[in-house]
Amino acid sequence: MYPTVSHFIKDFFGIDIPLPFNTFGLFVALAFVAGYWAFTKEAKRKEAIGQLKPFQRTIEVGKPASLSNMILNALFGFIVGYKLLYALANYQAFVADAQSVLLSSDGNVLGGLILAGLFAYWEYKEKEKQKLPHPKKVVETVHPYQVMSQLVVWAAVWGFLGAKIFDNLENWDSFIADPIGGLLSFSGLTFYGGLICGGAAVLYHANKFGIKPLHMLDIGGPGMMLAYGVGRIGCQLSGDGDWGIVNLNPKPFTWLPDWAWAYTYPNNVAGMGEPIGGCVGRFCNVLPQPVYPTPLYEVIAALLLFLILWQIRHQIRIPGVLFGIYMMFNGTERFFIEMIRVNTKYHIGGVAFTQATLIALLLFIGGALLIAFGVKNKEKLANY
Repeated sequence: MYPTVSHFIKDFFGIDIPLPFNTFGLFVALAFVAGYWAFTKEAKRKEAIGQLKPFQRTIEVGKPASLSNMILNALFGFIVGYKLLYALANYQAFVADAQSVLLSSDGNVLGGLILAGLFAYWEYKEKEKQKLPHPKKVVETVHPYQVMSQLVVWAAVWGFLGAKIFDNLENWDSFIADPIGGLLSFSGLTFYGGLICGGAAVLYHANKFGIKPLHMLDIGGPGMMLAYGVGRIGCQLSGDGDWGIVNLNPKPFTWLPDWAWAYTYPNNVAGMGEPIGGCVGRFCNVLPQPVYPTPLYEVIAALLLFLILWQIRHQIRIPGVLFGIYMMFNGTERFFIEMIRVNTKYHIGGVAFTQATLIALLLFIGGALLIAFGVKNKEKLANY
């Protein structure tokens, strides 16, 4: 396992470079990059075939730096400097547990003041370069793909909040025992919580930019599937606890690597299992029995489903249908993976199910209904 990027570098290249980056966080970042790439490509394609239109907005140019903007820049600079210089001065502690250092109240006041001044001055100088004797309003044309970066940021912010909320609801006893830790921890994220809250935020802001909901959903489907697959790579490499149930069954194929069938996740970042003899540091646990490496299976499934969606998107012209297919793919994949995945189970009327299983079923049904709606109303949606 590679709980941090440093572990990966040392294993592959034999070089011990202490870096404050965990593997899971790196792949979450790469997932958003992958999603942004797919969003942008699909938005350009939809504009090329006439399903999306550029819009115009009025901006004012030539104004000097405002006091409010300079204060905001100074505040941001103070936070960065306050934490950055403290982290550099306590680098070993930062490498050992970057999350605790960043989320603590400890910091360097002098560093904060220096960067606060630099950020405020930078804002002032940038505005001075563009300053005009008489500020004027200009109308600029904005293409839909140009706002995808903003939408991805909204997806990241609200997706993280949603993932934390759903995870804490799913693990209510742990949340009650440590509510502050449950809210601030970067571990324990529920994908469907992120999908629901992040998706709602994207639809809201996309509509403000003139991108209609069904078109935005279609843009997002392939990109979200790709992002999910990339993010699950981080789950597998770091061992974040999203693995399956105990698997003591013999391998079905001799050519299949042992770790792809049953794995004990040594040095997992979740800190679960038994201590590893002779291991020193934070990540020194291994599962006592091998389990199904479900993140690996989801990586393979998600990337294959992304390729299918990416290929068929050219043939689908009815708005909403592509996203309906994504919903059915997503629901099917997650429904079956939950059969061998460790998760909190609910019991109603003698039926046991997980939160993810229920949402997966709703996604599949919702996707089928969305496709049926699109096909039934294809004439009305032709000029949507």
